[in-house]
Parts: sequence; C-alpha cells; structure tokens
Amino acid sequence: MTIESNENESPRMLKTVDRTTQIIKALETLDGAGVTELSTHLGMSKSSTYHYLATLREKDFVVKNGDQYELGLQLLLSGEYVRNRNILYRYGKEEVEELAETTGEYANLFTEQHGKGINLYKVRGSDAVGSGYQTDKLQQPDQLHCTATGKAILAFLSEDCVDEILEQHGLPERTANTITDREKLQDELATIRERGYAYNDEEEVEGLRAVGAPVIDRDEAVLGSLSVAGPTSRLKGTPFNEELPEQVQRAANVIEVNINMATHGNDSKS
Repeated sequence: MTIESNENESPRMLKTVDRTTQIIKALETLDGAGVTELSTHLGMSKSSTYHYLATLREKDFVVKNGDQYELGLQLLLSGEYVRNRNILYRYGKEEVEELAETTGEYANLFTEQHGKGINLYKVRGSDAVGSGYQTDKLQQPDQLHCTATGKAILAFLSEDCVDEILEQHGLPERTANTITDREKLQDELATIRERGYAYNDEEEVEGLRAVGAPVIDRDEAVLGSLSVAGPTSRLKGTPFNEELPEQVQRAANVIEVNINMATHGNDSKS
C-alpha cells in the first residue's frame, strides 16, 4: 500500500518545484503549448513561464518545435528506469505476454500508488479490441473500484487503507454497472478475498469484461495484480466464469513464486 497520508504532517512546499510539476502536467494536458497559451493556462506571467521552460529545455525535459514547447524524451528514459526497477514488472512481464498470446485478448500488469492504479504493462493479443483506449490507459492513473485489477488489489489491502483510498478518490460512476456504494463494494471485496480473483463486468466500459487476480509477496504485501480483458461477446459462460479465472490465477501464482524465490535468495545472502 503506497498511498501517502498528510495526517500530522505539514510539509513546506517549494514553489519552484510545484510550478515545475504544474508546467510538465500542463504540457501533457495541452499536448504541447506556446508560452502565451501555457502562461494563460497556469495563471503565470509570460516571463516567468518562459524561464521555467528554458530551464526544463536545458535539462532535456522539454523540447521546442517552432513556437511550441513539448515534453522531451528524457521523461521516457526516466519512466523506463522507474518501471524496470519495479519487481512486479520484472517478474510479471513474461507471464502477461503469455496470457495475451494464449487468450488472444489484452493482458495487463497493474499496481497501486497514491490510491490509484498504474498500468505497468499491457500486451495486445491477436484478437484484442480497443487498442487506442488501452494505450491511453498507460498514460494516466486508474480508479481502483471499477476495474478487475483495481478490485483485486483493494480486496487484499487493510480496511484502513481501503477507507483512506475511498475518502480521497471516491467511487465515481463510469457506467451503469459501476459500484458506487461503499457497502456494496465492501461485500464485493469480501467475495474477491474468498475466491481469489475479481471481475469487471462492464463496470469501466460498456461491452468490456475482465478477470483480475492479485500478486502478493511472502510478507502478504499486495504488489499489484494482472488481468485479461475482452468484449462481452467472447468473455461469457464457461470461458469467463471458469477458464479465464484459472488462467489469470495461475499466472499470478507463477509471478508470486518467482518473486518470492528471488527475494529469498537476496535474504540468504545478507
């Protein structure tokens, strides 16, 4: 569980760092912008905006194309560094690739940070649908309550952690099937704990279903989850209710064993 609490904490915000992160996020939101557009968007003076952009450009985090400033590929390198250091990605990548190949659908590796979901890795199977949507999901955090991967994580967090996440992020409705009631969600999480896997039955997108299972280390910490998602026309009946849950749980177990063996080896050397 990595959500950060501000309880009993009053950190001193550094204005320059805060402004820098605002500029980076704004350039992402605006898909690039000129000095005037960016300064208006952020409510900053043009001269101050320009100096921030010049500094970011000097450090290769921003590039300039004509009059437009855009995010630079240095951020991609930093992102790859972060992802490659993630133990779930390192040991889950191959299993997700195999799931996508055997099911023909999208397979996903997922983790939680700051109370939202981060899609670490997605693999498109031969019959998978929604490539544009799935690609967009790699670029933004997810709500946890409306996805199979998210619910698989929530089910194995402490009650206090779940309450904190729901207080911070709520239960926004995505479709008519989205669970927006806390009591109903708690009942669903209890069922997930009992059977070991989670369903997303058109709770995020109409016509899309998914099955997700948690990845838990030997210290009972939830590292993340993985899932397979596809259209309701294919994910139904026995494949959806029996075969796919077994495949997803089996893949999660392989990842857990590989992680546990790797960390056990590290412990034995210390």
